[in-house]
Amino acid sequence: MKKSGLDVYLLLPIKNFIEKQTSVGISLIISTVLAIGIANSPLSSYYHEFWKQEIYIGLNEFMIRKNLLHWINDGLMSMFFFLIGLELKKEIMHGELSSLRRAVLPIAAAIGGMLFPALIYFFFNSGTDSISGWGIPMATDIAFALGILYLLNDKVPVSLKIFLTAIAIADDMGAVLVIAFFYTEQISLQSLGIGLFFLLVLLGANYIGIRNNLFYAVMGIGGLWLAIMLSGIHATIAAVLAAFAIPTSKRINTPVFLRKVKLLSYHIKTQLKKPSKKARQSQEEITETIGKFSLLTQDATPPLQRLENALHPFVSFVVLPLFAFANAGVSFTAESFSYFLRPVSLGILLGLILGKFFGIVLFTRLMVALKISRLPKKVHWKHIYGVGLLGAIGFTMSLFITELAFDSETYLDQAKIGIFSASLLAGIIGFFYLKYAKLTS
Repeated sequence: MKKSGLDVYLLLPIKNFIEKQTSVGISLIISTVLAIGIANSPLSSYYHEFWKQEIYIGLNEFMIRKNLLHWINDGLMSMFFFLIGLELKKEIMHGELSSLRRAVLPIAAAIGGMLFPALIYFFFNSGTDSISGWGIPMATDIAFALGILYLLNDKVPVSLKIFLTAIAIADDMGAVLVIAFFYTEQISLQSLGIGLFFLLVLLGANYIGIRNNLFYAVMGIGGLWLAIMLSGIHATIAAVLAAFAIPTSKRINTPVFLRKVKLLSYHIKTQLKKPSKKARQSQEEITETIGKFSLLTQDATPPLQRLENALHPFVSFVVLPLFAFANAGVSFTAESFSYFLRPVSLGILLGLILGKFFGIVLFTRLMVALKISRLPKKVHWKHIYGVGLLGAIGFTMSLFITELAFDSETYLDQAKIGIFSASLLAGIIGFFYLKYAKLTS
């Protein structure tokens, strides 16, 4: 049966993306459990001291000095944010966020899912020095949330997975803006100006048709990322900006690609028909021709897609697990169990569990009631309640914002306990609700 354009260009890429989330979630769980185990073992002091080791990069006055934890959170995690930027751009150009009608529902749900958690956290922490953590419960972890939906198999429709993907991507966009505007240090206008120059270079290169990934890597990392980091704005913002400068167009279009493929295939068939005396020469020519297929495929694939495919495994199975291992190590003491009643933990726990659920559900209801949008095909309101529950799984981005929001070790531990508790509860409740609830109406 011939697949439609929608299947090929929208549903299939999203399906492939969804299927990668389960293994990512498992690797994050293993890293988290390992970090917590070591942090509560005789190796605890070594674990905490290890991340404080300082690494220097630069010469003379141009020296960047940060400890290992900061290099992971500011450096390696920039690759994660770069990947988010690529996915955002792809969705805006060709996916669920490409038209106002399709984008309005997941964007509204994401806004509700960010606003309510922040308000609940603000309620518990207003007037205290822990108020800076208001951005922590705003995030949804796409790897865990989609991983749970994937475990449900045909219990939930594919359209629900696509809807949750779109919400999580819009949520990531909101988190990036929150980091950019509210979690920055003192800004250096000179460095910011240099960063703007390199951003214009990248955009200009895209406009004139440069499609070399090495060029964008050098200009993006050595220019834009470094300048933004020195400016005081968090370096991960540079990664998102660089991603938006990556070209989405191809060197050759699909019809030309197909004609060249047919020509190369015909050439191989011609070589196979040559007399056996020239078999060795023919085989060499066939091997050379086959090599041209990979070059042709590369020319017919947008740089954005090539980069996303190349980065996804490394980010998913190296960067994110390393980030979780470095940041999730909470050392529990007798006092730790009292943290559940502290404003930081309560604000995050209730902000994620209640805020995400009511925010996502209410804003989705509002969009449908006002006839601005409608539910995706095969998705019922009981499905939306399940999405509201799974949206409370805030892990990677919540931990990331925690490190930006607090310097106090006590607040850091309280925040992490709130994040872990809410994510675990949301995952369990969301899974069993979607598995056993009657979702046909």
